[in-house]
Amino acid sequence: MRPVTFVFLLFFVVLMPEVADAQCAMCRAVLESGGDTKAAEGINNGIVYLMAVPYILVAGLFYFIYRKMRARASK
Repeated sequence: MRPVTFVFLLFFVVLMPEVADAQCAMCRAVLESGGDTKAAEGINNGIVYLMAVPYILVAGLFYFIYRKMRARASK
């Protein structure tokens, strides 16, 4: 993807609030206070997935760097 196209799409998503509709941290508390426990469980699982993915990516990056440094040291 060309950088100009990427920047255009990024601005489009940021400037269109209907497209970039975000959730807040209070959604969990509001859902848990209601009677719909399935929706609250779904939101809680989504929060866990969103929290876990960056940690997994960073751990993979550190493992890749560790492996490269170890291979370089053994030469």
